[in-house]
Amino acid sequence: MGENEMAVFGVSEAEEEIYRHFLRNPGTAADDLHLLLHNEPGQARARIGRLEELGLLRADGDGRRIVPVDPETALSRLVDLRLHTLHQELQRVTRSRHVIDGLRAEQGARTPPPQGIEQLEGLAQIRNRIDDLAFFARDEILSVEPYTRLSPENIARSRPLDLRCLRRGVRIRNVVSSVALQDPPTAAYLRELSEHGAAIRVTTDTTERLLVYDRRAALVPLDPRDTSRGALLAHRSGLVSNIIALFEKIWDQAEELPPADGGNGTSRGDLSAMERRVLVAMCTVGKDEAGARELGVSVRTYRRHVAELMQTLGAASRAQAALLARERGWI
Repeated sequence: MGENEMAVFGVSEAEEEIYRHFLRNPGTAADDLHLLLHNEPGQARARIGRLEELGLLRADGDGRRIVPVDPETALSRLVDLRLHTLHQELQRVTRSRHVIDGLRAEQGARTPPPQGIEQLEGLAQIRNRIDDLAFFARDEILSVEPYTRLSPENIARSRPLDLRCLRRGVRIRNVVSSVALQDPPTAAYLRELSEHGAAIRVTTDTTERLLVYDRRAALVPLDPRDTSRGALLAHRSGLVSNIIALFEKIWDQAEELPPADGGNGTSRGDLSAMERRVLVAMCTVGKDEAGARELGVSVRTYRRHVAELMQTLGAASRAQAALLARERGWI
């Protein structure tokens, strides 16, 4: 028969041989199959039973004869089952951070988890730690980066990790300098991240540089004007909480990333990713606190987004705003 083409669906070579036999000879008596395929009777019955469970075969009439299910119907069902299994497996993999914590516990006191403050020397060490922190982030990444442009090398280095985080459901909130939008490649990259779910804001008056991962580790440069001098990495300390508070202050004062055309982003129903998420939250989440948690923003920021959307829609209430948004095809 050649290669076991149905192995990807969890069908063994012997089971595939039986299914193909029934496609060629529908209605073969189950009791005679072992003679045709030179199998033991018990093996043939077991394999037929499994093929029935998979939806590839079914008993006809009194159950003495077996007929094959149409390949398109049968394989469509197997594809759905396989994709569901793979999705569950992917979820288990991306939620396996507890395995790392358990393995660290095995190390005991010999290699305790990082605490306090580390000093990182040189750009290479800083970049490597940033890559590690981003790779293992599982909940949220906060950043303030007042660069005026990103080089093609920086974008090529950052894009895979950033998009990987967003695909895994990690929330990204990033505040950048408005000057960076004057550089087309940088602006295009920021809007690409926004389209994939990152929350991007711009500001004109900050020189702060900071990165926070899962609210457990925070990275700040020794000298914001010269990052090559090194950085401090704080772990689970009061300093991390203070850095998060500083980020939230900068975030609240920053403005939404403007659309590429320079308009308000809603003249033709072309909402930003954040606006769409706010609309969905308005329609599906009850309390503002729950909506803010869903979007990874403060309650105050969430309410401001809601108010701005209601004003854009000309709605007197949230219910009316949701109705108008649906009528315009925004959600």
